[in-house]
Order: sequence, then structure tokens, then C-alpha cells
Amino acid sequence: MSEQRFEEAGEAREPSDPAAYLAAVAGRLVADGCSTRWEDWAGVPVLVGRRSDFRLRWMATKLHLFTVGAAVPEITVPVVEGFTEQVMKYAKDTKGGLPVGLQNGVGAFPVLVSDRVDPAAVAWAEERQRVKFACMTRPVVVDSSRSYVGMYRGRPVLGRVYASHFIEKGSRYFDGR
Repeated sequence: MSEQRFEEAGEAREPSDPAAYLAAVAGRLVADGCSTRWEDWAGVPVLVGRRSDFRLRWMATKLHLFTVGAAVPEITVPVVEGFTEQVMKYAKDTKGGLPVGLQNGVGAFPVLVSDRVDPAAVAWAEERQRVKFACMTRPVVVDSSRSYVGMYRGRPVLGRVYASHFIEKGSRYFDGR
């Protein structure tokens, strides 16, 4: 099961307020060396974190990793699906440098936080990594009312070389580990 409760020993490790959760994520992104900023996306404050990493074991490629998060009134499958598409396009359009695919990959964590979450949206996020030519996304659905983080934590065939990186960053950023 890839849903993770972010509490231990009966004590909440993260605030249940969606805005406070995103502020905590922003702090963990900075602590991990990401640049962060807040943007306005159609009147919604959106956290944008970014880092680039190069590894020889990734077939000598650079991965541009974006974390884009927002607190929303409710998370449904169409909401998380649409946000994931927006984040993928944003990351691809703003990464800079060589075109995607030429020793460059783009990874993204589209993060939505709410206290009203359709269980189908959590299942959609946990189902698989989404991939479009050298662009990989792992949607994250945070149900702040139940202290759950739902995201794909597996090792897919496409993009497998980056799987450990995604799993480690996802646990660090969203579970607070």
C-alpha cells in the first residue's frame, strides 16, 4: 500500500491545515537544496520547488525535478489529473537548457492538499507514474483530514533508472522522513 500516514506514536508530525502542510514541504525542499518560490496560478497560491541532479548511473543524464503544490477545496480524479497535466507542461516549458530527451529529463511531483479527498483520487495517484517522452510525474494527493499521503512509490519500467531518486525525494518531502 503506498498511502502513508504522516503521524507516529500518536503524535501528528505535520499540521492538518493544508497551507501549513505546504509550508512544511517548502521548508524540507529548501533543506534539500531546492530553490523555492510561491506563484499565483489563476488566483491560487502555488509552491514551486526545483532542483537539478546529474548522475552517471542515470546514463549520464541530468534530471530537472519540480515540486509544485497547492491547497485546494476538494481533490477528485479530474482535479488531480488536470493539475498533473498543468505541472508537466509547466516543468517542461520552464526547465531551460537542452531540449528534453537530449541527456535531460524532467521529473515532477504535482502535489494537491485538501481536507476533502475522493478516495478514487488517492487511488489514481498511487496507481502509477505518468510518463510522456522524458517527462515523468508522480502525483501526490494529501488528505489532511486523515493525515494520509498517497503517491506512487514503485519502480516502473519506463524511467526505472530514476525510481530510487523519486522514492527518496517523495519520502523526504511529503512524509517528512
